[in-house]
Amino acid sequence: MKRLETIKTLFSDRIFLRKTVIIAVPVAAQALLNTVTNMIDTMMIGTLGETVIAGVGLANKVFFVFTLLIFGIASGASVLGAQFWGIQDVKNIRKVLGLSLVLGLLGSLLFTIPSFLAPRLVMGIFTNSAASGAAGAEYLRLACLSYPFTAVTNIYVALMRSTERVKTPVVTSLIAILVNITLNYTLIFGHFGAPALGVTGAAIATLTARVVEMLCIFTYVYGWKTPLAARITELFGYSRALLKQYVKTVLPVIGNEFMWGLGVTMYSLAYGRMGDAAVAAITISQTIQDMILVFFQGMSAAAAVILGNELGAGRLTDAKRDASRILWLQLLLTFVLGAVCIFAGNLLVGIYDVSEEVFREASLCMLVYGLFMPFKMTNMVNIVGVLRSGGDTRFCLLLDSGSVWFIGVPMSFLGALVLRLPIHLVFAMTLTEDVVKCFVAHWRYKKYKWLKNLTVSVS
Repeated sequence: MKRLETIKTLFSDRIFLRKTVIIAVPVAAQALLNTVTNMIDTMMIGTLGETVIAGVGLANKVFFVFTLLIFGIASGASVLGAQFWGIQDVKNIRKVLGLSLVLGLLGSLLFTIPSFLAPRLVMGIFTNSAASGAAGAEYLRLACLSYPFTAVTNIYVALMRSTERVKTPVVTSLIAILVNITLNYTLIFGHFGAPALGVTGAAIATLTARVVEMLCIFTYVYGWKTPLAARITELFGYSRALLKQYVKTVLPVIGNEFMWGLGVTMYSLAYGRMGDAAVAAITISQTIQDMILVFFQGMSAAAAVILGNELGAGRLTDAKRDASRILWLQLLLTFVLGAVCIFAGNLLVGIYDVSEEVFREASLCMLVYGLFMPFKMTNMVNIVGVLRSGGDTRFCLLLDSGSVWFIGVPMSFLGALVLRLPIHLVFAMTLTEDVVKCFVAHWRYKKYKWLKNLTVSVS
């Protein structure tokens, strides 16, 4: 009865629903635009053959780990940003921005330098196939130059969301995507008088799009005098209290995303040794899965901003109530989209022009994903949106990292290299870590240790 009452009040509170939609939809739209672009990239590059698509897919695993590091910085910063925005403390929001930019740019160099100087060596980590490794290295050498621009953009966007400015990032992403697709079409295939550069053309398109996106963000932030339009001096000079709270809140999130990302990359090491067909199948299915994931990324962002604002303003009772509502809303959406994966996965995979073997395995991967979605999406919204909003980041670090490294990684290598199972069964084995994590995360949520105002010690 209590659960039915919670669902009933959820849909009757129009103010809460409106605020959730206003934040979640633009975030989901931006993520969807990026995912569609990745899918189009994959389709364009896929015309060059399975070896090329496998190589570029594995090269993008470097970008995947890098973006998780940046997401950790941005996500941790947005926790503090949302709480400071709850009390309209613009000064400290700008200090958080400055700290995050320094970390983000340093982190980007750690990935850019080795990828540019020794791309073949980096690709050798992910695959023992000489052909796909060469294709991936050709792409990686240029694409890695986009990493610093990506870092700056993502940090600004995260803090824009914390201050409830969520529409502009959608527009800037759309502009960058149009640039990317146009240059892909032009440079991969040699249209409009340009040379046909293949994989190199795709990398040039990616780099150009990232630069354009960052310039668009700067134009909005400073042209419209937003709270993030800080002078250089306002980005530096940190109080001891702020540094302590930043380290306590943000560094565990960075460690969380980085360790989790390295663990997920280990899955790719296992997949990469199963052959190009298996890699192509998992790459295609994960591209489609990312389109579904965007809805829950939007909900996670909405949870982080709504709950962060309430916690920063000291409205703990409101935050506790709204957290429950968001988790129920997520669960209802999960069952709808999970059914799409289960019953229409083969139709989604069918848009790719691939061999029968790749089509069959990619379709089965979609089925597996649909079955595990309730656990996976609950984890995303609960951990990224709810637990982190109150600074419970140390626990999230232990839970995320532990489940991946002690369950997911051993399962992936057991299935791929010892049992030598098909890729869809190996994928299912790795997802068992989400089942365990879901129950532990729910237990932590019910303890309400995340229900904290982080601004008190700083402001």
